[in-house]
Amino acid sequence: MPTKTALVTGGCGFVGRHLTRRLLGLGYDVWLVDNLSTGTHPDRWLADVEQRSQTAASVFQYRSGGRAVTFLQMDALGAFLRWLGMVGGDPIPAPPPFELSVALASVVGGRKKIEGDPMEVAIDLGIDAAFFLWAVRNKENAGRILYASSSAAYPIHLQQKTGHVALQEKMIDFSTGELGQPDLTYGWSKLTGEYLARIAAQHYGMKVACVRPFSGYGEDQDLSYPVPAIALRAARGDNPIAVWGTGEQGRDFVYIEDCITALLLASEKIEDGSGVNIGTGKLMTFIDVARLFVRLAGYSAEVKPMIDKPVGVQSRYADPAEMERRLGWKPQVSVEDGFSIVLAEARRRVAQGLDIPQ
Repeated sequence: MPTKTALVTGGCGFVGRHLTRRLLGLGYDVWLVDNLSTGTHPDRWLADVEQRSQTAASVFQYRSGGRAVTFLQMDALGAFLRWLGMVGGDPIPAPPPFELSVALASVVGGRKKIEGDPMEVAIDLGIDAAFFLWAVRNKENAGRILYASSSAAYPIHLQQKTGHVALQEKMIDFSTGELGQPDLTYGWSKLTGEYLARIAAQHYGMKVACVRPFSGYGEDQDLSYPVPAIALRAARGDNPIAVWGTGEQGRDFVYIEDCITALLLASEKIEDGSGVNIGTGKLMTFIDVARLFVRLAGYSAEVKPMIDKPVGVQSRYADPAEMERRLGWKPQVSVEDGFSIVLAEARRRVAQGLDIPQ
């Protein structure tokens, strides 16, 4: 059987690491592109490494579980511009034919980054434009395209304290121009990326899927995100236990391995560039998150709002009906089970005496 190869940009980030492990388990060789601005070097997370070599300053080769992993330590924008011959620089390996190309690379780091430095986040517009230009110029070798959009692409007027609704895919409609105002530059970049995905599918005949994940969480997630941060506070027994904002803002929390399953299903079942939610349909406030972690940790504590911290929109949650129809699937891991896994990791971190943010 011919070797299958996948490209994962942002492959060393939280979602990328979990996706890469899954792809390796499915028999893919994997090419990773990541500048490690928030990601983790494969030396620290690739399992069953049988062989490692460094063929250039930014190029690493691995054999992991019998599969080949090629890691280009560089930003995705630069990599695609080099492959397109639009910029110079040190030579990098030419990409092989891919069965699947996954666009995860983006500048994001929780609300602190999204609200605190929106212009840096805006570089995501360039990353996605370069990715899709490379894809359509190399359509025979790019394979199926999976674009990771976000629930941040939805109109924020549907996510306020009063009048919020479960977000449906049809609430972003490129055919009529009914788009609304997304969430800052991160939301705009994802909305624009979805538009480029439609163009790639409809104008260039590529097979493209977009996914709109809601609040993914799980083990090995950066502490700038709320679930691992609150889990650490519970693991060390904080009382009161802090949450950003009033704590009344709510999200739709999806365990990371469920997210990965949905990503791969979307890549198989969607070809027209349209988007599909990845969510549970359940709205959970951050006060509820803190209380659940405290209960799982086996103690009692008051919840302390931190109203000087960034909070984002009030209520963001999915309508999962279209996801269940198109993917034939729904999330399998309950929030109690998923949070228990995250809490166990947080306890290990505390036991090891690792630096823990407030």
